[in-house]
Amino acid sequence: MKSKKPLFITLAIIILVITGFIYYRYYFVFGDGVKAGELNYVVRKGYVFKTYEGKLIQTGLKSKQTGTIQSNEFEFSVDDKAIAEKMMMNSGKTFELHYKEYISALPWRGYSQFVVDRIISIK
Repeated sequence: MKSKKPLFITLAIIILVITGFIYYRYYFVFGDGVKAGELNYVVRKGYVFKTYEGKLIQTGLKSKQTGTIQSNEFEFSVDDKAIAEKMMMNSGKTFELHYKEYISALPWRGYSQFVVDRIISIK
C-alpha cells in the first residue's frame, strides 16, 4: 500500500510556491517615495472595477533620446476615495504625493503599479 504523504508534501510545496509568487508579484511593496508636481488630472474609470487614475506633471525636462525633450509625467492610481476626491477638488495645484510601487498592477487597485496612499502637501 502506497503512502499519500509524498503527494501531500508535493501539493503543499506547490501551494506555497504559488502563494509566494502571487504575494511577491501583486502585494509586495517594491519601493515607495514622494513625487512632487502639478496635478494634471484624476479620473475614475474602468469597465468592471472603477478605479481612480491620475497624472502629475513634474517640473523640469527629460530626454529619452538625443534631441527629444519632454516633460516628466508621473502616472498613478489612487486606492482611497477620500484622497482621490481631495485631489479632484484641487486639480492644477502643486502636490507632494507619497506612493507605493508594486511589481504589477491589480484590476481593483488601478491600472498603474504606482499607488498613491497619501497627500503630503498641496500648494
